[in-house]
Amino acid sequence: MVIQELDDFDPERSVGYLTKRVFQLARIGMEPLFQDEEVTHVQWSVLMALLVGLSQTAAELARHLCHDTGATTRIVDTLEERGLIERSRCTDDRRIVRLRLTDSGVAVARRCKEKVVAQWNIWLCDWTSEEVDQFIGHLLRLRNRLETIA
Repeated sequence: MVIQELDDFDPERSVGYLTKRVFQLARIGMEPLFQDEEVTHVQWSVLMALLVGLSQTAAELARHLCHDTGATTRIVDTLEERGLIERSRCTDDRRIVRLRLTDSGVAVARRCKEKVVAQWNIWLCDWTSEEVDQFIGHLLRLRNRLETIA
């Protein structure tokens, strides 16, 4: 099934372009929320991945956040220096270094989460709950398909 014809391509009707643009605009819109925090939006994303159990190592974080391992290591180094995360070697396999949030890291992650959720509620204030649920359902379906392919 063809969803979009090549000759009719319009970025304003392109899933790829629109998801990228929404991501870019949301990231720009989120930065002011973090001005008074000790972390950036990207650093908060790392804290949240650890808080909700999506990742336990720098390599898992890099894959989850679609960052290169060098950039992820620098983020982890910064968060560790600020006392927000701790590294510990796995006792079963010393090559594996696990990451965990400190109490301060948990507090920062949760405080920033409140701000982020409030901002999304503002941006989606004219959407119904059903529209939001539908949209999330479509995004999950697309994400799952892309993860299967990747």
